[in-house]
Amino acid sequence: MQTTGKHHDHEPAPSASSRPFAGSEKLPGIRHIIAVGSGKGGVGKSTVSVNLAFALQQLGYRIGLMDADVLGPSIPGMLGLPTGQPPAMTADQKMVPVERYGLKTISMGMLSGDDNPAILRGPMVGKYLKMFVSSVQWGTLDYLIMDLPPGTGDTQLTLAQSVPLSGAIIVTTPQDVSLKIARRGLRMFETVHVPILGIIENMSTFTCPHCGTGTDIFRGGGGDRMSRELGVPFLGTIPLDPDIVTCGDQGLPLVLDKPDSSAAQVYLAIATELNDRLQGLPSSALKPFAWTWVTGAGAPAWVESAAGPAGSRTTAIGLRQRDARTQSVLWEDGQRHDFDVRDLRLSCRCARCKEEMSGIALLDPKSVRADIAPRTISSMGNYAIQITWNDGHNSGIDTFTHLRALGESGAAGVAEDV
Repeated sequence: MQTTGKHHDHEPAPSASSRPFAGSEKLPGIRHIIAVGSGKGGVGKSTVSVNLAFALQQLGYRIGLMDADVLGPSIPGMLGLPTGQPPAMTADQKMVPVERYGLKTISMGMLSGDDNPAILRGPMVGKYLKMFVSSVQWGTLDYLIMDLPPGTGDTQLTLAQSVPLSGAIIVTTPQDVSLKIARRGLRMFETVHVPILGIIENMSTFTCPHCGTGTDIFRGGGGDRMSRELGVPFLGTIPLDPDIVTCGDQGLPLVLDKPDSSAAQVYLAIATELNDRLQGLPSSALKPFAWTWVTGAGAPAWVESAAGPAGSRTTAIGLRQRDARTQSVLWEDGQRHDFDVRDLRLSCRCARCKEEMSGIALLDPKSVRADIAPRTISSMGNYAIQITWNDGHNSGIDTFTHLRALGESGAAGVAEDV
């Protein structure tokens, strides 16, 4: 259902989602998790996140919004939510997200006042981010939108490793300096195997309300050009509209307050295209897992039906224990590699096992005992696994790109077509 008239009481449209969640969830109760990011600050990511969330809601979906900018939260102000008022807690100590106009929201701004900065080191930022995902009673959602801070650092990497993102949207303004930095943000998501759902060009043409003349204040067409150069979808161009700022400052987003405006209609068109793209996007990526090697508890799926020659070389669609000493990986392109677990331990590339700058090996193979074996194998987002070993080592991350290269090199395992 598409709603273009104003909701005077700002109630969400009835849910358009009727199919069951079982088998399609990214996290329990959540079908899609979308990151809205850019390498650069000041491009309007938060404004895009808020209005896109409400545009998806206008289409009839259940939406949550997570303010992932722990150090500089801005979502409460855009929704007219009070700051410094911690959310309610459930009996099992989960935070209850605040609802505004039917949108479930969580933000660091709810835990600290406007004049109380969050002065946190990276590990604490990561702790809060994980808490906002796993310790919040989100309930049943079609989409969880994550508004990211600028950059390609701790926040982005923490989410890519701990949350099975459906994809990322890159927001940029039209000028070259923004486009260059946005490209870095896009490449970061590609590196950690997060699909790029599209590019949005924000703050584009300004139309004079008096004479109707359009002016490209920040130039124009940069987002479309970038999408064609990088081979990723272009979702749309959002005009530079003073009402977007005014509505945001008043705590009543444009899509709700002025749904018939040209900018609101652009957001609705972007939401429609994004939803259509995700509904038609096949996903064979593994769901999050924590696998106990000895007992087999929590073992991930092994989906041979999803394999095919056109599949990705570095997307794992199956992991299993072939025997007590062999881990098998099934790739989306139909190849399978079998790895001796001791070879996997010896190939660790963490800072304790390999010098980061020179690549010189620090791990003495003689120090790795013959009966070395995994204790647990855990997923790291869409792109890696982490193994905790029975010798206590647990600092290494094996990316799927690394495992594929290792398998093809013949240094560990054998390859077979499935």
